[in-house]
Amino acid sequence: MALLGGEVRPGPSRRSELAGLTDAWLGRLFDAAAQDAGVAGGCSLVAVGGYGRGELSPRSDLDLLLLHDGPADEKAVSALADRLWYPIWDLGLDLDHSVRTAAQARETAREDLKVQLGLLDARHIAGDAALTASMRTAVLADWRAQAPKRLPELHELCAERAHRQGELSYLLEPDLKEARGGLRDATVLRAVAASWLADAPREGLDEARTRLLDTRDALHLVTGRATDRLALQEQDAVAARLGLLDADALLRQIYEAARTIAYASDVTWREVGRVLRARTARPRLRGLLGRSRAEAPAERSPLAEGVVEHEGEAVLARTARPERDPVLPLRAAAAAAQAGLPLSLHAVRHLAGTARPLPAPWPAEAREQLVTLLGAGEPTVEVWEALEAEGLITRLLPDWERVRCRPQRNPVHRWTVDRHLVETAVRATELTRRVSRPDLLLIAALLHDIGKGWPGDHSEAGEVIVRDVAARLGFGRTDVDTLALLVRQHLLLIRTATRRDLDDPATVESVAAEVRSVETLELLHALTEADALATGPAAWSAWRASLVADLVKRVAGVLAGEAVPTPPAREPSAEEERLAVEAARTGGPAIALHAQAEPVGDDGTEPVGVELLLAVPDRPGLLPAAAGVLALHRLTVRAADLRTADPIGAGPVTLLRWRVAAEYGSLPEVARLRADFARAFEGSLDIEARLAEREAAYPRRRGVKAPPPRVTVAGGSSELATVIEVRAQDAPGLLHRIGRALEDAAGVAVRSARISTLGANVVDAFYVVGADGAPLSDVRASEVAHEVERALA
Repeated sequence: MALLGGEVRPGPSRRSELAGLTDAWLGRLFDAAAQDAGVAGGCSLVAVGGYGRGELSPRSDLDLLLLHDGPADEKAVSALADRLWYPIWDLGLDLDHSVRTAAQARETAREDLKVQLGLLDARHIAGDAALTASMRTAVLADWRAQAPKRLPELHELCAERAHRQGELSYLLEPDLKEARGGLRDATVLRAVAASWLADAPREGLDEARTRLLDTRDALHLVTGRATDRLALQEQDAVAARLGLLDADALLRQIYEAARTIAYASDVTWREVGRVLRARTARPRLRGLLGRSRAEAPAERSPLAEGVVEHEGEAVLARTARPERDPVLPLRAAAAAAQAGLPLSLHAVRHLAGTARPLPAPWPAEAREQLVTLLGAGEPTVEVWEALEAEGLITRLLPDWERVRCRPQRNPVHRWTVDRHLVETAVRATELTRRVSRPDLLLIAALLHDIGKGWPGDHSEAGEVIVRDVAARLGFGRTDVDTLALLVRQHLLLIRTATRRDLDDPATVESVAAEVRSVETLELLHALTEADALATGPAAWSAWRASLVADLVKRVAGVLAGEAVPTPPAREPSAEEERLAVEAARTGGPAIALHAQAEPVGDDGTEPVGVELLLAVPDRPGLLPAAAGVLALHRLTVRAADLRTADPIGAGPVTLLRWRVAAEYGSLPEVARLRADFARAFEGSLDIEARLAEREAAYPRRRGVKAPPPRVTVAGGSSELATVIEVRAQDAPGLLHRIGRALEDAAGVAVRSARISTLGANVVDAFYVVGADGAPLSDVRASEVAHEVERALA
C-alpha cells in the first residue's frame, strides 16, 4: 500500500490508481493460486465494502470474498484460499475475508444486515466473472424484495450509531466514518437508492463524500495508521496535506460535508417512511373504500398564506407564487416550525430558485415571520437547517456566512458558532415570558456571537455587525441601539457575577451604567441564561444562576433609583467565631465543611458543592499553603474570601471561606484535611513536591500546547482593592502557584477571590491590597500582574 506514498495530494484519482494497482496484484495472485491449487474454474475473487466501491485509502483493509459454485472440490477451494490470504497477511495488510457459495452469501446477507450492505458494493476482481455477476444480481434482487422490512432496521442502526458517535458536523475530534453525517451514512444512502424505494438529494452529495474520503486519505498518510478518528494533534498536518490554511479551515470543510450528508439522510429517511406508510395504508383503503377513492390524493391542510401540510411535511400551496411574494420563504419556515413539521425539500428548493430577495429594510411581515420562526423552540433547528442547506439563510442574512460551520476550540462549547446561535434562540424561547420585548430577545440570541470570525473582540465586532443587520431587518433606531448593547455586553453579567465582588458598590454601579434601563437588564439576564444553556453543561449551574440573579437584583435596585450602600465590614458568623477562638487557643487550624447538592447540566448529575471554613493564626503564605492542600485533596476552588479577626485578644486569626467541589469521588475526611493544613502551615508538608508528582501524572493531550497564561489589571472595577485577573490553563495546584506568586513574589495580600473554571481554562479574579490595606497604585498593579504572569509561565 506504500506504492503511492509520496507527497501526492489525496483525491479520487489517487484512490482509483491505488485500487487499480491492488486489483492487478490480486488478479495475478489469484491466477497463480488457482493454478497451484488445481482450480480450473467455478471460482471468483470479489471486492466488497469500501474496496468494492474503489474507496481504498492508504491504510484501508482489504475486504474480499472468495466465491465458488459448490462443494464439489472443497479441498481445492480451501487450498486456493490459503494461497490467497497468506501472501496478503505476509505484507502486513489488514484483511477481512470470507469463502462462500452464492447461496451462502445470500443466506448470510439475509441474517446480517452489515454483510448485505457490503455485498451491495460487490465488484469482480478475478476468476469467473459470470459467477460474480450472478451473485451480485441475486443480492440486489433480494435487497429490493426485502427493503420494506430491512430499511426500518437499517434506519434504527443509523440512529443508534448517531447517538453513540455524535454528529460529525460539531465534533472537535470527529470520527469521519461512524459519526452522523460521515462516510457510513453516505454508504447507507447508496444502499437506500439501490432499494428503489427512495433516493437521496444528489446536489453536493458526491462532493461531500469525496471531501471526507480525501480527509481520511490524508489522515492515513499523516499517521501511518488505519484510523478514522481525526485527533486534535493531527489536524494541522492533515490540513497541510490537503493544501488548506489550518486546522480550522479543515474542520469547516468537514462540517460542511457532514451537514450535506446528514441533511440528505434526513430527507431520504422521511421519504422512505412516507413510501412505506403509503404501501401499508393503500391495500387496506382499497378494501374498505374501493380503488378510486383509495387512490385519491392526500388532503392538504392550510398552515399559512401559501403554505399547507401534506403527508407530514410543510409544502407550498398550489397557488403560491414565490416570484411575487418575497416573504414566502420566511412565512413557510415559520409555519413549518410552529406546526412542528419538516419543510419539504421540494418546497425549499423551489423557494431558493424562484423567490425574490427581500427589500431593505425588510417589511414588517418579514421581520415578524423571522421572530416567529425563532420562537418555535426545538422545531426551529430542523427548519433552519433545511433553509441553510439550500443557501437561503445566507441570502437572508449575508453576515451569517462568516459563522457558518465555524468551529469553536473551547471544549465548553458543544456546537459550531452558527448552531450555537440557533440553539441560543431555542433556549431563549423558554424565557420570553420574562421580558417585555421577546422579539428583541430572540434576535439578540440569534446574533450575539455574529462577530466571531472577525478580527478583534467578537462582542465589539458583533455590535458593529448587528447595527447593520438590525437596520436591514427594519428595526427602529431605539431597538437597534438596544440590540447593539445586548450583543456588545452579552457576557457582562456572567463575567461580573463570577469574577467580581458583588458586595463592592463599584461593581454594581458599573453594570448599571452599562445596562441603563430595567427593560434592557431583563433582556440581558434572559440572553445570558440562554447563551450559557446553549453552550454546554459546564457553562451553567445553579450556583452561576444564583450569582447572576443576585447581581441582576442589585443592579435593578440602582436603576430604580435606590442608593447602593457601602456594605459594612462583615462580622464573622457564630461558627466562624467558634473556629477563630479554637484556632487562637490551639495555635493550629480549625475547619468545618458544609456540603450541599448542586444540580448541574442536562445529565441529571449532582456534583457536591462544599463550603469550607478555615481559621488559622495569621502568618505569611496562608493562601498558597491552603490552596495547595485543597489541590492535593482534589478539591476544586470556585470562590474564596479572606478576612481577619481577633476573638480573644491573643493576636489576629485569618478566616478563609472557600466554596469548593470534589473533582471526583467522595469528599475528604475533615480529620485528614485538618492534619494536612497543620503540616502545610508549619512547613513539614512539601506541597511543591507532591503537586509536581500529580502534575507529571495529570492527563493532557499529547501534542496540544496550551496558550501562555495572561495576567491583567481590571481597571476601575473596585474602590476597595485592586483586581488582578488571571487567565490560564487549568492544572493541579494552579491556585497554589498563583497565591505564591501574589504573596511571596509580589508581596501583596489577597482580600478575596472569584474563581471560574470553564473546561480546561480558568479565569480567576483576585482582590488584592498592599501592606497598608489600600488598593495598589497603577504602576504597582502593573508590576504585580507582570510578576505573576512571569511566575506562571
